[in-house]
Order: sequence, then structure tokens, then C-alpha cells
Amino acid sequence: MLAPTDKIQNLPPYIFGRIKALTAQAAANNLDVIDLSMGNPDLPTPAPVVERLIDTIRNHQKTHRYPQAKGMPKFRKAVTDWMKKRFDVPLNPESEVCSLIGSKEGIAHLCAAYLNPGDIALVPSPCYPVHFYGVILAGGKPHLMPINQKNNYLPELEKIPEKVARQAKIMFVNYPNNPTAAVVPDHNYLKDVIRFGKKYDILICYDNAYSEITFDDYVPPSFFQVPGSRDVGLEFHSFSKSYNMAGWRLGWACGPEKLLGPLTKFKSYIDYGTPTFVQLAGVKALETWPESVRDLSSIYQRRRDYMYEGLSALGWKLEKPKATMYLWAEIPEPFRKMGSLKFCEKLISETGIALSPGIGFGEEGEGHVRVALVTRDSRFYDALLRLKKFQNVNGVNIRKPSLAKSAKKVSA
Repeated sequence: MLAPTDKIQNLPPYIFGRIKALTAQAAANNLDVIDLSMGNPDLPTPAPVVERLIDTIRNHQKTHRYPQAKGMPKFRKAVTDWMKKRFDVPLNPESEVCSLIGSKEGIAHLCAAYLNPGDIALVPSPCYPVHFYGVILAGGKPHLMPINQKNNYLPELEKIPEKVARQAKIMFVNYPNNPTAAVVPDHNYLKDVIRFGKKYDILICYDNAYSEITFDDYVPPSFFQVPGSRDVGLEFHSFSKSYNMAGWRLGWACGPEKLLGPLTKFKSYIDYGTPTFVQLAGVKALETWPESVRDLSSIYQRRRDYMYEGLSALGWKLEKPKATMYLWAEIPEPFRKMGSLKFCEKLISETGIALSPGIGFGEEGEGHVRVALVTRDSRFYDALLRLKKFQNVNGVNIRKPSLAKSAKKVSA
């Protein structure tokens, strides 16, 4: 019998596929679903970006042809201009930027470009799943670096075994972090990462997809703002969250040519790159910065505040994040012993609320759920009412203030 590769067969079940199937089943059963599972923005792409795309497709037929694999010059120049304006980081648009069909694609292909079978990659746990599965699909071996509240969600480099560090080729670093929403407080930790990368000759893959969704005056850094970063690092950015362009599939990788070159070369053999009309829309998106992302952050901050206060009132334990579109919460008692997947399955079937189970992001994610703030504001009030009823039905004694007072805030 014809069989797929061992890599495909050995992949564990994709937990988020299970959640999506349960969500679809709940909808089929006429349950009103509130989907807070996937980081899939509910807000529209900025109008000028949509208008640029329409105009380009209608009036510029050359954009219907194959694009350049590494990205058109105008897009790469717009990226370097933005990196300079946003981070004061200079880049060469000719050799230090590569357009991506979303940063997820780029990260997976980076693994394929760098990892030989059996090579080790240092991967946080929990993590954005492609950091782990990209290594597996490339034939590499992930070495997990636990991140949790005790270590401020920062991998403890000193705990990585010497033998593992010497064999590792890639290390994934992601701040603001998905799924935990953690941030790096300053450049000091990144300086440690750079020293570690230099000592062991490790490529640092810095995933900066959430750099523009921030709150409380927090300003995330670029990896390249830290001295020595160009010797060891590449940085990845995405339009999906910052400009509500998740379905458009556009991002970029940037960094020194000697490190970016293998990814660019690999992609030239695999795909023709992002459609030119999408790249030109991306140029327009970058031109709307910072006003567009400032408005977006204010919406997510309002949602964050409301859900943080509401979940806290229900007895959930969580921190108020300074960035991203997520809340990372401990599963409340008495549900914790059933595990995050079973809890999310029970929650969907009984309430219609879909959350992401922490185990789907790695072993260290167990005992938690990720709440994505991606539905219209009034639905968060509905979600909290359902959660309160769910907990009451299951014997959870809530001794917190009423949710009614908070209800007005989210719709303000």
C-alpha cells in the first residue's frame, strides 16, 4: 500500500484541527458558537489597502504575471523604509529582505533550508506550532525550552545541556509571544541570546509577528536593534495581525544576506513568491502606519481589559498582557485535572465557546488555554455570561463581583 513519508506519519494529531471540527459540529447542532480559538482577526483590512489591491488588479495587468520569488523591488524597499522608520534599523532592500507567503511559510521553509536530518533546533514550549512542526517536517529534532510564569516566559539558556547547545543549528525566539502574550522587558535578555548564538554558532530566528499590537505604552524591539544581532539572526514579520490581512498571506524575512540567502534560494525552487498585487497592497499597508495600527491596538486593548476583568471576576488566574491579541489563562478548578483538550471539548459542546487548549502549543502549555480576542465586542459579554453559567452548573462557587458593571465597557 502506498504510504506517506515517515515524517508525515509520525506527526501527532493536529489538536487545533480537532477544535475546529468540534466547532463545526457545534454549529451544525444549532449551537451559537463564539470562536475565540484561532488568532484570526475579525476586523477589516484598512480600506486604502483594499482599494490599492482592486485598482492594481483592474488597471495593471502586468501584476497578473509571475512575481519575483524574493519579492518585487518596490515591496522590499517599502519594508526597509518601514524597518528604518519603526526601529531605526537599516537594511539593504536588494539582498536583506525576502517576501513571504505569510511568516508561517517562511519559518517552515527556513527549517527546510537549514536543517539536515537529525539536526537539533531549540524550540520554546509552549510555542507557535510551526516552530515545532517546521523542525519535524524538515527532519530535525526539537529540543524543548520550557517557558512559564516562573521564568517570566523566557527560555533559561543556562539550562540547555552543553552537548545539545553544541549540536543545535537554530533557536526560535518569539516576542511578543504566541501563545503566552509575554514580552521582553528590555534588550538585556536579547543580548544574552546573541552571546549564546555566537558561542555555539546557532541561527536565531526572531519571530516578531506581533510587534505592532501593544498596550500600556509598551514598545517591542527589533532583534536588530541589539548590537551583534546581525552576526546570528534573522527576523520575521507578518501583515496578518498588524493590518488584519491574515487571509492575504503576506509577510517578510529580513537580515544579513549570508543568513537570509539559503531561505531565499530554497523558496526560488519551491514557489514564485507572493502575488505582485498583494505585495503592492502590502506597500500601501505599510504607508498607513502608524495610524492604522494605533487604532487597532486601542480596540484590542479595550477587549483585553474587558475579558481580563471578566475572567478574573470568574476566578480565572491570568496576567494582563502588554501585547498581542491573546489572553493566556490557567484552566480554573475543578476542570484542571481533565487537561486542556478535554476542557476545551467540554466547553464547546456545552457552551459553544471555542478556546485553544494549551497542550496544542507544547507540553508546557498544559493546564492553560489561549483566548483570542477576535470577535465583535458584544460577544465577549455573551461569552462571560455563558462561562459563569457553565461554572455554576459544574459546581464552581463564584464569589466575585457581578459581571454587569463591566459589561458597559467593551461596547463603549
